[in-house]
Amino acid sequence: PYPGGPAISRVAEHGDPTAYAFPRSFLHEPDKLQFSFSGLKTAVRYQIVGPGKTDFRDVQLSEQQVADLAASFEAAVVDCLTAKARQAICQTGLRRLCVGGGVAANRRFRTSLEAAAEDDGFELHIAPLKLCTDNAVMGAIAIERLRAGLVEPLDLKIQPGLERA
Repeated sequence: PYPGGPAISRVAEHGDPTAYAFPRSFLHEPDKLQFSFSGLKTAVRYQIVGPGKTDFRDVQLSEQQVADLAASFEAAVVDCLTAKARQAICQTGLRRLCVGGGVAANRRFRTSLEAAAEDDGFELHIAPLKLCTDNAVMGAIAIERLRAGLVEPLDLKIQPGLERA
């Protein structure tokens, strides 16, 4: 299903996040804020079908194995995102982090960020769950507005309502 995050999280609830030692990209490079999940996805595939194989048809996994894979995958993603958020706070000197988008709906990620904010002493603002939608939804809305002729002029005066303290 798409988006896959909620489906992974539901299955991960019943799994052991330490069952599989999946990689965490770029964690040992404190000067770099980028991350990549391609190696993680490859590691999951190899764990399931074996190195160099791509055929999932003959794979038999128990419900617990699937749950453990999902939980371990989710933990790796959360570890990377949280670590990079902490690095960004440290490097910039900013003391406030705002999080939105579909990933902000993930319970494990929210909990991890809350612990990081407590430990590191920064303000954390996470959008309410009902507003944490996948960014693809915004793209779809934009296409529908474009098709309906609802296009704003390029010289539109933008007046953001957010005031910086």
